[in-house]
Amino acid sequence: MSQSSNELTFINGKIFTSNPEQPYASAMVVRNGRIAWIGEEEDLKKIEGTCVDLNGKRVLPGLIDAHLHPLYLAGAAKQIACTQPLIHSISDLQEQIRLVRASQSQDSWIQGWGYDEGKLLEGRAPTRRDLDQAAANVPVVITRTCAHIISVNSKALELAGITKDTPDPQGGKIDRDENGEPTGILRENAKDLVNQVMPETTLEDDAALLAELSPVLLSHGITAITELMGRTKPNDYLEMYQLATKKGLKQRSVLYYLWEDLKEHPVIEQQKMARENQIHIGGIKLFSDGSVSGQTAWVNPPFLGEEENYGIQMTTREELSAAAEAAKKHNIQLVIHAMGEQAIDLIVDTFYGQKGWLTDAPSIRMEHAAMPAPGTLKRAAETGIAFVSQPIFLFAEIETYLHNLGAERTKQTYPFKAMLEAGIKVAFSSDAPATAWADPVNPFVGIKSAVTRLAHDGTDTGKTQRVDVETAIKLYTRAAQEITRIPNVGQLKPGFHADFIVLDLDILVINPEQIDQIQVVETYMAGNLVYKFDSIEKLVVES
Repeated sequence: MSQSSNELTFINGKIFTSNPEQPYASAMVVRNGRIAWIGEEEDLKKIEGTCVDLNGKRVLPGLIDAHLHPLYLAGAAKQIACTQPLIHSISDLQEQIRLVRASQSQDSWIQGWGYDEGKLLEGRAPTRRDLDQAAANVPVVITRTCAHIISVNSKALELAGITKDTPDPQGGKIDRDENGEPTGILRENAKDLVNQVMPETTLEDDAALLAELSPVLLSHGITAITELMGRTKPNDYLEMYQLATKKGLKQRSVLYYLWEDLKEHPVIEQQKMARENQIHIGGIKLFSDGSVSGQTAWVNPPFLGEEENYGIQMTTREELSAAAEAAKKHNIQLVIHAMGEQAIDLIVDTFYGQKGWLTDAPSIRMEHAAMPAPGTLKRAAETGIAFVSQPIFLFAEIETYLHNLGAERTKQTYPFKAMLEAGIKVAFSSDAPATAWADPVNPFVGIKSAVTRLAHDGTDTGKTQRVDVETAIKLYTRAAQEITRIPNVGQLKPGFHADFIVLDLDILVINPEQIDQIQVVETYMAGNLVYKFDSIEKLVVES
């Protein structure tokens, strides 16, 4: 269906609008890609143009993934999937590496994505020696599920120049054995030593990957996305995403560039930040710490059984302030990754009492906010800091959370209800592919986790912090729009883009335990059908 000025009328739907002034409707009229009218079907005066019967299905606004890594997600699909059901042990991983080694050219790198030592039979991360046994003469890089840690073989260490005498880089750690030799496990900024010598991909190739990902996202009802690892080199991400739209990327996209790149190669210009553009720059990104599951989050108290391990501090008050000045100058957001108590406190302490520079949205957004202290929530709310969290983490990574934090401390993480009660603006997202789940971008897994506060194995992850289904949907729609600033999306109301999805099961009626079984049957953008799930469970994309 191509876009035209013809009027479209959708009837017989169970529409949840995410608009607090008109939360429910059964019909809507779309004109020139935007909603012209929405309400109850009996109030329609007459139907002009094409009429579409929604067959009594539940309809939601198009979902917004407020913290995503689309290029990483698209690239991971081409790598060894180090998750169940393919990988259950290091031995399984070794076998997959051998299979790839036998099928590729002699000088190709071998890459894998998504291992979680908590799910591996050996209960530990793969080391250089494990990987050497599978492939010793070509470089091997296996990325942990959190994307903050990699395991590499001896060849990769050699190419990166990492030896016993290599010092830990600032904000990073090279794991070493009892003799001081690198084990092949590189944490946080240490992994960049290997990333810098890996083969560079072309702008064309990366754009094609993003275009291939678009229908996968549409199949999950995701019509607006974010890129939280925008780079200026070797390929500029704005150019890459713009080219991807020509190749078929349909999602409205906002990019956040890494501060370390912008200091060297400023790419922020006024026309690149125009939010009415499908692709635009929305902010500057820094890391305050690492991940809970990888034991690199900057925590206090230390990790369970690790009396001296408080994680890794990755930035300073001075860097945060300098990045904030740059964001203020360009009227965009400052976006800071923070998981542990100390990382969160550093951000709040740095900006507490300062006035934000944006008038239509939070000037500062904190990514993840896994372990905020109760007193910190109040101060964060007073400072106007938004939180963008990922409920899928507790669902998918429960084994390592329990190992690293213990049961009671795990239940206190991601206190969604307390965040909202404190007056903090909150949005939900996936952080895909940075979680240990075969389908990490699936929003319905995250919604189920937030509503039930149960992990995939049934473990209680903190039931006092549950939110209701409607709230969870709003945090993936209207609230996500209010934080990402992508204009005229996130609600179904007059004047907004007609971006919406049709579900096979009614998310507001079914048992919350079934939410992750929901299938998107149709996705519309600007009133156009862009995705349909057919009867034999194939993805059908219509231009």
